[in-house]
Amino acid sequence: MAEDLQFLKHVMTRRGLLRSGAAGIGSLALHSMLAPDAFAEQVKKDGLHFAPQAKRIIFLFMNGAPSQQDLFDYKPVVDAHHGKELFKTFDTKSEQWSDEGFVEKTQRLTGMTAGQKSFPVARSNWKFEQHGQSRAWISELLPHTATIADDLCFVKSMHTEAINHDPGVTFFQTGHQQPGRPSMGAWMSYGLGTANENLPTFCVLISNGTGRPGSQPVYTKLWSSGFLPGVHQGVQFRGGKTPVLYLNSQPGETVEGRRRMIDRIEALNQLQLETFGDPEIATRIAQYEMAFRMQLSVPEATDISKEPQHVLDAYGPECQTPGKFAANCLLARRLAERGVRFIQLYHRGWDQHGGLIGALPKQCKDVDQPQAALISDLKQRGLLKDTLVIWGGEFGRTTYSQGNAGKAANGRDHHPRCFTYWMAGGGVKPGMTYGETDDVGYNVAKDPVHVHDFQATVMHLMGIDHEQLTFKYQGRRFRLTDVHGKVVDKILS
Repeated sequence: MAEDLQFLKHVMTRRGLLRSGAAGIGSLALHSMLAPDAFAEQVKKDGLHFAPQAKRIIFLFMNGAPSQQDLFDYKPVVDAHHGKELFKTFDTKSEQWSDEGFVEKTQRLTGMTAGQKSFPVARSNWKFEQHGQSRAWISELLPHTATIADDLCFVKSMHTEAINHDPGVTFFQTGHQQPGRPSMGAWMSYGLGTANENLPTFCVLISNGTGRPGSQPVYTKLWSSGFLPGVHQGVQFRGGKTPVLYLNSQPGETVEGRRRMIDRIEALNQLQLETFGDPEIATRIAQYEMAFRMQLSVPEATDISKEPQHVLDAYGPECQTPGKFAANCLLARRLAERGVRFIQLYHRGWDQHGGLIGALPKQCKDVDQPQAALISDLKQRGLLKDTLVIWGGEFGRTTYSQGNAGKAANGRDHHPRCFTYWMAGGGVKPGMTYGETDDVGYNVAKDPVHVHDFQATVMHLMGIDHEQLTFKYQGRRFRLTDVHGKVVDKILS
């Protein structure tokens, strides 16, 4: 080992020698990478901006955009309008409907329906009932979710500018439609630091739905740290015997041998850090250390063999199949109780432009029982009060049918103008509905909530002022909410 270090010193370039004065900077960077970083250290010293109501977040992201009209946003008036052309423009002076179609003239359309000559209003194919003391309207497709209605806070007035999947998902995760910025989980890691040094602060779990298998890819950019230090990026947990890539030791390798190897690599990296002062070298050191600790912690976290049978039964049979949404929900609970701050689930398959009648029930069956079990499980363990659970997609679905409406909509196009999210625990009011859409669920009618408002509210619940959590990059101070966003105070408990 001594020879390795001596050799590295010998091959240092003149430039490196001139830059050796950066050793102090490098040491500071190392401290920030191996412990909570500078912002988190300040938080630890001075306290959060607000008293946090949530300690952790589980974000159930329904990738592909669920149809809110068929799940939560019940509009009985639509039945009477079924098959009719979606509203003509209303002239307030004459109090008359114009001859010009509303959709063609006022809405940005996707390529899937831009060529349609008609935009017929389409009823839902499924019945709705009110549930719980909150009397929340929930579709018959989600019977298990209906049992936890009084634990949920529905936001029915979400809206976004993004009209296509990739920018829509990126917008929710990073606060910007273009890639390159840190994800929400990375911001939380940067702002709050770790609560368990043996597990990542930010974990990602992906599942494929049965409604439209293989649709809408999910890219690693969605859990990137962007311009934040690399240590804040999300770690993907995968289905199968190897939940984290390259985590397992090679045949014949011992824990002691692994520790010696990590120590030698760290010493070499430390020398480079002191020489060049590059903070990313510190990130590399931290990642090696985390990988070593995860070799012991991850197998225990992902091992459900000791879970009681009644818990397994509650999540459903697929919770014992790694990579399924049910398995990821159970794993999310296990990670939450072990101190992981941000747990991101992506469930693909909600993009039903066609085949809605056959595909949506399958997709709902994937998530209904496990997500209800997750809420109940957290509540029973006393974790729901400080765990914020979020459910929703990148945008909504159109009131009008994509294609011929027939007896009911068999396809709905993208709809950014209004859609539904629900949240539970972590400081939001249970059993309430916030925001309204118009009579046919086409536009927000009351209390609009933009993507940046949603992000600002989530950060507030974690004790962070979204305007104060910033990072200077290329001469500008960036934040998750860019220059927008306001906290939705009325949903806070």
